[in-house]
Amino acid sequence: MPTFVYMTRCDGCGECVDICPSDIMHIDKTNRRAYNIEPNMCWECYSCVKACPTHAIDVRGYADFAPMGASVRVRREPEKGTISWKVKFRDGREKDFVSPIRTTKWGSIEEPTDYPAPSDEEFEKQELWHEPKALNIDALPSLAGKIKA
Repeated sequence: MPTFVYMTRCDGCGECVDICPSDIMHIDKTNRRAYNIEPNMCWECYSCVKACPTHAIDVRGYADFAPMGASVRVRREPEKGTISWKVKFRDGREKDFVSPIRTTKWGSIEEPTDYPAPSDEEFEKQELWHEPKALNIDALPSLAGKIKA
């Protein structure tokens, strides 16, 4: 669901421009409002939606998710630590989804530089060099020995 900007709500702060990983959020030089220059290139990460302090950025629902005139609203509520999604269908029904902004305590995730450098043997393995420790498991599941030829 690509993003779009409500021009009447946007104050041109540029938070969306700074956080957009695909560099498609820009500030219009004439009216100092944000806009998505290439909606079909949107990664749909919704970083801009989450970062916008004025709730000026919304998403266009795909036909299979929000069919024929339904609307999708996203609201970032940092004081509650949540992202809320409201889907309103044409018949008036509404569905609310609430997700935490973070699932881990701020600052609790180790930086990549905090991990030891991988050894030569670790480069030969299938899992990432910090797995399974980062997943809090002893070993990754394996199909070895379970597949019959």
